[in-house]
Amino acid sequence: MNIAIIYDSSTGTTAKAAETMGKTLEAHGHLCRVQSISLADPADVSEADLICIGSWVKGLFIIRQHPTEGTMRFIERLGNLAGKNVVVFCTYKLAIGSTLRQMAKALEGEGATVVAQFKYRGSEPNSKFASFANSLT
Repeated sequence: MNIAIIYDSSTGTTAKAAETMGKTLEAHGHLCRVQSISLADPADVSEADLICIGSWVKGLFIIRQHPTEGTMRFIERLGNLAGKNVVVFCTYKLAIGSTLRQMAKALEGEGATVVAQFKYRGSEPNSKFASFANSLT
């Protein structure tokens, strides 16, 4: 399976999580392309069999958490995603608020099917992601 993992990272935490996700999926035999939203081409991303989009959580301590503006702009640039399966993920320190819900809603508005949502406190994907990767084989 051809998988695009796209992320927005401020301190490198989300980037490391995306890279680890890519290695996990590659270990299960998938071809992964891991890129920052600033480098990714929306047209290329839209061609992937599975799209994973991640953001760090922006907000005020434990209130008003949301995905970054860059993440949401990139989702808008993807255009029509009818028939595409998508995973959303975020990295956070204290709380995620509506981060994953906002990302999922925007992607579903473009026709995508959100098949999984993951949150990581830090840069290491949890065992739930490993189980998800295993389910794709």
